[in-house]
Amino acid sequence: MIKMVATDIDGTILPYGGEFRPAVLDCINELNKKGIKVVLVTGRMHSSAVPLAQKLGLNTPVISYQGGLIKEMNGKTLYQSNLPPQTAKEIIKWARENDVHINLYLDDKLYVEQDNKIIQYYIKGKFVDYKVCSFDDLEIKDVNKLLAIDIDDAERVSVWVEVLKEKYPHLYIVKSTPYFCEIGPADAKKSLSVEFLRNYWGIKKEEVLTIGDQNNDIDLVECGGIGVAMGNGTEELKKCADYITDTCDNDGFVKAIEKFC
Repeated sequence: MIKMVATDIDGTILPYGGEFRPAVLDCINELNKKGIKVVLVTGRMHSSAVPLAQKLGLNTPVISYQGGLIKEMNGKTLYQSNLPPQTAKEIIKWARENDVHINLYLDDKLYVEQDNKIIQYYIKGKFVDYKVCSFDDLEIKDVNKLLAIDIDDAERVSVWVEVLKEKYPHLYIVKSTPYFCEIGPADAKKSLSVEFLRNYWGIKKEEVLTIGDQNNDIDLVECGGIGVAMGNGTEELKKCADYITDTCDNDGFVKAIEKFC
């Protein structure tokens, strides 16, 4: 019996740049009524995920920053892991030298050094503000994560992932979309955060359904008793899943829930 559903947001229950489909809202409402815990597990900022949790009527903790932060809806922090300050500074230096746009997340606030089309693309539908300033003017501590973005060249992002993985094997570096390179501490993983809450609630692995669509969801899908990949998911993710459902636009989340819950 499934007692917990741990779901990615963008591309899984929420179309990229869109709104929740009515069937998804109804489905999650039914899960809430049945007492099945629905947990949002996202690379988004906590402050960006909370409005979505509220819209879905959830009162469970939100997992944000790929698992680097777990917070109750009342603001109580259950778990947090940040990037080492010196490492963050080194990656910022690398980004400047290689003309890479970086989003810097400090204590759940978003900073960029340029107000450009990249940050405008990023914030669409995310309920977040950002500040433009030189990172040299900031105290680089409590860094939730760094996000390197190129909205025109996905291959360039793939190269960044490999370069940074080789240089910083102690970090968790992964693509969260074709255009986003996520950079966080090694223990900021979706799977570890799901395990944290599963143990917190005394839920067994086989009682958990996990679902996602991108490569940063691979460990999420693998950590569930039932791991589901969206039909619009990456090929790498689909290879790791127990089941492949329909696409986000065709209510794949709802179909997976109807099959297993």
